[in-house]
Amino acid sequence: MTGIDRLTDLCPPPPAAPSTDWSSTERALGMPLPTDYKQIADTYGPGAFCDFLHLYHPHAPTRWTSLTGPMPATIRTQLQHDRDSGTHPVPHDPRHLFAMGVTDNGEYLFWITEPAVAPEKWTIAANQARGPQWYAYGGGLADFLTAVLSGRETVPLFPDGLLAQEVFFTPTAPAPTPAPVDTAPQPRTGMTADSSDIRAWARANGYDVPDRGRVPVAILEAWEKAGNG
Repeated sequence: MTGIDRLTDLCPPPPAAPSTDWSSTERALGMPLPTDYKQIADTYGPGAFCDFLHLYHPHAPTRWTSLTGPMPATIRTQLQHDRDSGTHPVPHDPRHLFAMGVTDNGEYLFWITEPAVAPEKWTIAANQARGPQWYAYGGGLADFLTAVLSGRETVPLFPDGLLAQEVFFTPTAPAPTPAPVDTAPQPRTGMTADSSDIRAWARANGYDVPDRGRVPVAILEAWEKAGNG
């Protein structure tokens, strides 16, 4: 039984998901992608596992949750800044970290892209949303999701009640075409696109936004629609 077989056996996928031109996506990103990620994306589409774990997807409904959107580059830039300044310890070279998912609490999921040309050997890392801790898993994405959602693997950064109910996947309406690749980091953004500009604007406009961690997608979209993006 393959990794995707174990995952779908544990968590049934939705009836249909959008197909992706992976050759074009990989060419645009400038890197290959792991087979299990492409299988998961093709099987489930954009959405969330247990309304908590969101994988970035080429057909995500917004560019902030797209695999080809600005977040991976923005996060990598902030990680490099944190490492260089000593703000937070980063146990991996940020050049080898590619953000491919996020939790509702603001933890990011990364591929450790070593070796760069061998994506089947990439392993998984996650960082604490509002603290310095990191977690590493010595396997691929499908095995990681299966281990976590089955309870075989405990991620200290995740909430204790993650598996309090039956494992499920909630799809979101996909965008008709993948978002254009955006590799330029956003100006003055922090690890979760939480620049002081965005937070100040959000508070001035009545939004409740945390001091650290992930800025909610709704706020990022509102900020963009107001002409600031």
